[in-house]
Amino acid sequence: MTDDERFSLLISVLGEVPGSTAAGTRDPRIPEEVTNMSAGYTPGVPRLGIPAIQSSDAGMGVTNPGYRPDDEGATAFPSSIALGSSFNPRLVREGGEAIGREARARGFNVQLAGGCNLARDPRNGRNFEYYSEDPYLSAVLAAEQVDGIQSQGVVSTLKHYTLNCNETNRHWLDAIIDPDAHRESDLLTFQIAIERSQPGAIMSGYNKIDGEYAGGNHHLLNEVLKGAWGYPGYVMSDWGATPQWQFALAGLDQESGVQADLMLWGKQPFADELRDAYVNGELPAERLSDMVRRILRSLFAVGVDRWGPAPEVDMAEHNRIALEGARQGIVLLKNDGVLPIPSDRPLAIAVIGGYAQQGVISGTGSGAVAPVGGFAGVIKIGGAGVMGKHRNLFLFPPSPLEELEKFLPQAHFDLDPGYTPAEAALTAKRSDMVIVFGIRVEGEGFDSVLEGGVAESMTEGVHRSGPGLGEPTVADLSLPWGQDAVIDAVASANANTIVVLETGNPVSMPWRDKVKAIVQAWYPGQAGGQAIAEVLSGAVNPSGRLPITFPESLEQTPRPELPGLGTPWGTAVTIEYNEGAEVGYRWFAETGARPMYAFGHGLGYTTFEYSDLAVTGGDTVTATFTVSNTGDRPGADVPQLYLTEAAGERRQRLLGFERVELQPGTSHRVTLVAEPRLLARFDGTAGKWRITEGTYKVAVGKSADSLDLTAETTLTNALFGS
Repeated sequence: MTDDERFSLLISVLGEVPGSTAAGTRDPRIPEEVTNMSAGYTPGVPRLGIPAIQSSDAGMGVTNPGYRPDDEGATAFPSSIALGSSFNPRLVREGGEAIGREARARGFNVQLAGGCNLARDPRNGRNFEYYSEDPYLSAVLAAEQVDGIQSQGVVSTLKHYTLNCNETNRHWLDAIIDPDAHRESDLLTFQIAIERSQPGAIMSGYNKIDGEYAGGNHHLLNEVLKGAWGYPGYVMSDWGATPQWQFALAGLDQESGVQADLMLWGKQPFADELRDAYVNGELPAERLSDMVRRILRSLFAVGVDRWGPAPEVDMAEHNRIALEGARQGIVLLKNDGVLPIPSDRPLAIAVIGGYAQQGVISGTGSGAVAPVGGFAGVIKIGGAGVMGKHRNLFLFPPSPLEELEKFLPQAHFDLDPGYTPAEAALTAKRSDMVIVFGIRVEGEGFDSVLEGGVAESMTEGVHRSGPGLGEPTVADLSLPWGQDAVIDAVASANANTIVVLETGNPVSMPWRDKVKAIVQAWYPGQAGGQAIAEVLSGAVNPSGRLPITFPESLEQTPRPELPGLGTPWGTAVTIEYNEGAEVGYRWFAETGARPMYAFGHGLGYTTFEYSDLAVTGGDTVTATFTVSNTGDRPGADVPQLYLTEAAGERRQRLLGFERVELQPGTSHRVTLVAEPRLLARFDGTAGKWRITEGTYKVAVGKSADSLDLTAETTLTNALFGS
């Protein structure tokens, strides 16, 4: 290869010039014959059979932020956190295959998917793009998505390496963490996912880690990722995350979306400065060759250079996969006997709020997918920073109201928009039952925080107060636009109130004790309206389990106050993740606090029991037990195996899980073998994992705080891995 060819592979160009006044303004570096504009374009080398590299967002489907006006839309799959609630690796793999097919049909050979950051903070705007707060669950599911995408001849990333756990001033955020605790949490997630799926690319995050930017962190990229783990693929930056050409020396192989760097930092380092550094001897020839070799190796490994005609895309089948994901991801948090709604009675049902007459909402930012036929509605919200213009309320058809009318044909429905608490209460009073939809738009570039007790109405942006919304208070997890006041008023007017939540994170629920049922639907994708109606009507037995802990309040979390909150965009922020490896349910186990709803929690319309636990030790823990459906309906359960004590140290870790579908009165024998690193501590001095000899206690349960069976075994001393 010539030097020109080598350097051309080290950058990607956005399909549309950011900040341009004309939509679809083409960067002159993109040839005119390229019609499938994308998030990133890198020219190929035709004389060597190297294809152009074209990348697209993201993990919920193939996105289109205006680059391709003739694209009729892609399948909008449920959010990753909804799929995390399914605890179903096979389902995530199916979705990955579908995304890979749709990407390939458009000529995209790199999919910017595989979000596996841990949900350390329930305010993080991008938690909906990630799977869970647990390293093992997140790694297993992310690996399945990567495998599914790459099975279609499309490279998948894993992102965002690492500690991309808050969005507030993310370009200037410094994440501080103990190195060994980092290895036992976020880095372990990436390590296991890489081992299980061999993603072609790792995307670094925007943030710093212990003072060094993620994309220029020599220790994490060269010493850990490429050194200790032997990762053979390439590292790409996130868009606008390369302020210096020296990141190439620290392990970054490709600068992504160079125009975003120009807009943020005033330069395109790999495009403008890397060649001079090479000529001056500052960039070694060996490193240049290594950067190019890693990129080409990943393309060749999945067969991008051997593409034939694109396979047929069965959009009906992809909708089925999206529907199944929404069904399995919905979590029934509370049910005081009001669900399922009887379908054989002429009930008067009020449907209130959440734009339920139009559709279900989506997360916002680079992960937002335009569905076939378009959105049911788009409401622009806006905000500060480069992602402000992308902060929108997107609505996917079909509407939950229309679907409820299909599944409850004898019911009479009365719609209220949730405009004011008083008006909604009047509708509730004249109804037999109320279904209130609570929504919160969350997404890239923003942490979801309502500071104080004042919220805006859903339609006019008018400030008002109500129950729990009077005087300004500390930051909390409220629903925006006065919805908590609406729900409180409705529940006071009608005891048979059901709340359906469409959010990407936990909410505070000040009305929780007043309502009969709470359903967490997350962002359920294009088939979400149908899935919600199926669960409420009993056509589908809910089986989702929480992949993230719902705290009673932010006071229970490691950081009740979010550093940097309220500072202008561009302010340097430092967040100390002092919880270390004790993320989510692990933190609650350590502090002894009781959450609102625990990790792993989820109800259904049937019951399950566990029995006959047998555990063996040695090098790892192997647990075998029986799951029985003791109810009168078929359903799925997700028994979970936890470590509760390790050689005298109290420590909670999810060791394994299995989704089990059973008919009434039937049983299944489950065997779970623990990943040894979940039983170990990382020894930074030795650079290895260490299991201390002693007694290890484990438990099988329905959630992290509902443990039914306990046992103990002995493990032997071990120093292993890296």
